[in-house]
Amino acid sequence: MTITVLLAEDQTMFRGAMATLLGLEPDIEVVADVGRGDEVVSACEAFRPDLALLDIEMPGIDGLEAARRLAKAVPGTKVVIVTTFGRTGYLHAAMAAGAAGFLLKDAPVTELADAIRKVAAGQRVIDPSLAIAALSEGASPLTPRETEVLAAARGHGTIADIARRLYLSPGTVRNHLSAAIQKLGARTRTEAVEIAEGKGWLVR
Repeated sequence: MTITVLLAEDQTMFRGAMATLLGLEPDIEVVADVGRGDEVVSACEAFRPDLALLDIEMPGIDGLEAARRLAKAVPGTKVVIVTTFGRTGYLHAAMAAGAAGFLLKDAPVTELADAIRKVAAGQRVIDPSLAIAALSEGASPLTPRETEVLAAARGHGTIADIARRLYLSPGTVRNHLSAAIQKLGARTRTEAVEIAEGKGWLVR
């Protein structure tokens, strides 16, 4: 049985190399490739691949949002996230989005091909070192609103700026920022942003 695959990766050279290497596998066929996250669903609707390999950082929408939309639009296509960013927050978000696999780009192509076969067979595949880190760290301690406010603070805007952007009162923004800073053991909101981003907890 041939496993059909769609590649979604914004780096043209990397996408082409991956397609070529996977094409050498006797049981894997790359039927389509796209360079934007917002092209994933339409391409999968057209080609109905068994599996979609999605990068996280892409123009249009990111790979995690593409995975969420794909789960609703083409549930028969399984998703594997292949990314440079080995962050536990991204792993949690990918699993919540319905992904069946999460691998890092520096994995050998033989390992990627093996993961494709396992996912196609109904298994779940996660980079071992990242899985261990995710289990030890656990999920983000931030509430959805705290995450939203902290993400909005990445631009170093004032409390008033953040409040206007999120349609909240300045007092509410201060309270959420204070709670986030405390939960993350940070001294400042800038430090809190750095900690949360480093763990991948400020995913869009």
